[in-house]
Amino acid sequence: MKRPRVEAGSQGAPCLELDHVSRVFGGLRAVDGVSLSIRPGERRAVIGPNGAGKTTLFNVISGEVPPTAGSIRFLGLEITSLAPYQRAASGIARTFQITRLFAALTVLENVLLACEALDAHKFALLRPLSSFRDLAARAAGLLDAFGLLSRRSELASSLSYGDQRMLEVALALAGRPRLLLLDEPMAGLSSAERTLMLERLEHLDRGIAVMMIEHDMDAAFAFAESVIVLDQGRVLFEGHKDEVGANQRVQRIYLGSQDA
Repeated sequence: MKRPRVEAGSQGAPCLELDHVSRVFGGLRAVDGVSLSIRPGERRAVIGPNGAGKTTLFNVISGEVPPTAGSIRFLGLEITSLAPYQRAASGIARTFQITRLFAALTVLENVLLACEALDAHKFALLRPLSSFRDLAARAAGLLDAFGLLSRRSELASSLSYGDQRMLEVALALAGRPRLLLLDEPMAGLSSAERTLMLERLEHLDRGIAVMMIEHDMDAAFAFAESVIVLDQGRVLFEGHKDEVGANQRVQRIYLGSQDA
């Protein structure tokens, strides 16, 4: 597949723009007129109670489900009608609430497969051996960044749940995305594993914009620079994390509960 040509705009131009995006399922407005803008390299947390529309919002951005209304632009390109694989090739990557790994393959094979999936020359019949070495080096670098290089020959199914979550983020980064959507990366992790995951995420390339859905408020506010609060599919409040943390309505409805 030819990678769609997407050029970044001028410095400071939005990486992602949503304009009055909605997604309706029958009588349920899961996402209701959401407009937002993410800058290149920004760290944005998405919070809200269960059923607020957070994962559906990610599904709409990544193309898993089409919006019922509104438009989406990525790096200046209109992507509202693009399929998920086209958005991935354009530079949007994501993780899911439930890990999606190739359990029967090794840790290294998982990452190699992800690296090759978005490689421009993957269908070349006469591919030089050096290109495979490049993919292997890139895969090894990703594993090293997430502390998994020493386990590269093990089956993905043999990893602890925490390491499987690490591997999933590594897979998402294999295509060198410009926007990374993390859907509850801390879910199910121990306190020590959450701390380690946060450390790994803090070292991500600052050229990558990251949106993270997270129920662990300490982790969300430690990672994010800005926060968007969703309620019943709508944007309740958004701004710098200090503003969100100081907002009395947000504190009363969300931050005082583990379900926030």
